[in-house]
Amino acid sequence: MTGRLMLLDTASLYFRAYFGVPDSVRAPDGTPVNAVRGLLDFIDRLVKDHRPDHLVACMDADWRPRWRVDLIPTYKAHRVAEEHSGAPDAEEVPDTLAPQVPVIEEVLDAIGIARVGVAEYEADDVIGTFTARARGPVDIVTGDRDLYQLVDDERRVRVLYPLKGVGTLQVTDETLLREKYGVDGRGYADLALLRGDPSDGLPGVAGIGEKTASKLLAEFGDLAGIMAAVDDPGAKLTPSQRKRLTEARPYLAVAPKVVRVADDVPLPEVGTVLPDAPRDPAALAGLARRWGLGGSLDRLLTTLTS
Repeated sequence: MTGRLMLLDTASLYFRAYFGVPDSVRAPDGTPVNAVRGLLDFIDRLVKDHRPDHLVACMDADWRPRWRVDLIPTYKAHRVAEEHSGAPDAEEVPDTLAPQVPVIEEVLDAIGIARVGVAEYEADDVIGTFTARARGPVDIVTGDRDLYQLVDDERRVRVLYPLKGVGTLQVTDETLLREKYGVDGRGYADLALLRGDPSDGLPGVAGIGEKTASKLLAEFGDLAGIMAAVDDPGAKLTPSQRKRLTEARPYLAVAPKVVRVADDVPLPEVGTVLPDAPRDPAALAGLARRWGLGGSLDRLLTTLTS
């Protein structure tokens, strides 16, 4: 895989489509399809604007993996709708979005866009592993800042972060990260775990906000350097910082494994080349009629074949 690879954080994008496209966009039987059509429009715009050679829709086979929860029990706990024993917990999803997800999966499969999810891993981990294996430039499309940790100018890995739909994307490279956060891609995970993230149930270190975390990383290099400074009486830490970091040792011992995306996921063999014709035209035509995909699907197919 040596051409330009585009990796979609699919759930992030269909959530944005769901909230960005009116639910008056419906199938002939009245079922809302705003997330389906919005995602197709997103993909059409991304392909038109960035012309990837390879495209993968990365999926959450497990949005809250047990191995992360075992380390930090609060991880995404507030988003659990129903706990399941021996299977992924059910995520709290709007009632009219949940039925659209299987439709999205069927449509992507019929088009021939690679769709990859791996048991016990999040889409972020699938993205991290594809990125680690890539030999050409990588564009990661996500509304989740956690993936900033993968930005790497030397390897030509950047994050395209939607600011408004996907027509306005923040092209996130290491220059932008240093300007906004004072860290490069590699340092962003340490910044995130120190700062914490209520949306993911990560407590962070009490009293250490984003600016303080950025200053500590600038002074000591990385999390390991900061914790070495805690044990060094001569290090330039305030008494309050030293106390709070000391008290947070149990959290800081496990947080890196939770926050950093995996890069060793056992990916299936899958064709990632951007299709120039539908994989299953008959199935796609049936889905288009059943769900009233209209212009959204037509535009994407035109873009793929042009």
